[in-house]
Amino acid sequence: MNIHEYQAKSILRSHGMMVPPGEVAETPDEAVQIARNLKQFPVVIKAQIHAGGRGKGGGILLAQDLDQVRSAADRILGMQLITHQTGPEGKLVRKVLVEAAFEIEREFYLGVALDRASSRIVVMASAEGGVEIEEVAAQTPEKILRETVDPAIGLQAFQARKLAYGLGIPNELIRDAVRMILTLYETFVTCDCSLAEINPLVLTKNNQLLALDAKLNFDDNALSRQKQIAGMRDVAEEDPRELEASENGLSYVSLDGNIGCMVNGAGLAMATMDLIKLHGGEPANFLDVGGGASAEQVTKAFHIILADPKIQAILVNIFGGIMKCDVIAAGILEAAGQTRIPVPLVVRLEGTNVELGRKLLAESDLDIIAVEGLAEAAQKAVDAARGGPV
Repeated sequence: MNIHEYQAKSILRSHGMMVPPGEVAETPDEAVQIARNLKQFPVVIKAQIHAGGRGKGGGILLAQDLDQVRSAADRILGMQLITHQTGPEGKLVRKVLVEAAFEIEREFYLGVALDRASSRIVVMASAEGGVEIEEVAAQTPEKILRETVDPAIGLQAFQARKLAYGLGIPNELIRDAVRMILTLYETFVTCDCSLAEINPLVLTKNNQLLALDAKLNFDDNALSRQKQIAGMRDVAEEDPRELEASENGLSYVSLDGNIGCMVNGAGLAMATMDLIKLHGGEPANFLDVGGGASAEQVTKAFHIILADPKIQAILVNIFGGIMKCDVIAAGILEAAGQTRIPVPLVVRLEGTNVELGRKLLAESDLDIIAVEGLAEAAQKAVDAARGGPV
């Protein structure tokens, strides 16, 4: 789960992180009042959406007085902000963060993430703050400092000091930097984050360290024990299909292709998408119906897939274990009874009750392309999406 910048800063502030003073506004009048309460200028008005690159898209503006605050808030609120992370459709800005602006001497990057290669938490830092860390990692990986955390003892102060000195933090601010690094790590662990970033962490002209921007992502599987954080969820920022899938116990991620995928099991889903790409096609989604989905969930999965206007074909790939092939077949028939499936449907069933499942589909009047091999299924789905013979 993602949250907004102002929410991330609120969480970090509660853990002792130094962040600029500010509040969130939903109207220009509220923005003006917040700026008045701050009692200092300039202030910065920042669009609150779940995407980076807001400044380049016109979503971050500086204001020198209350009139400029009103003008900036009026301009940003309600705009369809397009960045490199939103796609061409952009995102509607419903809130802005109004906070004090500071003169910046230097910018740094600080992040905490799970390193799957070592199965440990890694703390990363770079003197190349304020830019996309992915670019730094790709072009100059030697500029990223890393400290791997022993899960038995957690991040140690000497590791944080090593990072702080490596960044070139002034000696008189090393203690503050160490405290901020340890605080970010503590927040990551106690809040069940999947990612915690401060970019940029800035050294101001008056020799102060501040978390100027912050990003926190959370492990969905831990939200049951993070009630307060779960309450920060902004469903307006989420893909409606992904939200609907989540509410129905399905794992769905929208992609850019035109072949809808319905698979049971994340590994099989990934393999299915790989084979589609191997045969020259592009998957439109990742959709895992899980190991014990009901016919109703399968029906819902079809509705979610078909809600994507890019869909040109659907590939159903089920290996029946706990999930029985006849249940999938019943779900397909139920979905077809409730809504017309206007694109070619390729179905590959294998495993528990496979013969019963195939029989149910064969006896229906649906126009189904039934196959037994996975590679064949992927090829036929790609051919069908292209409008060629299958």
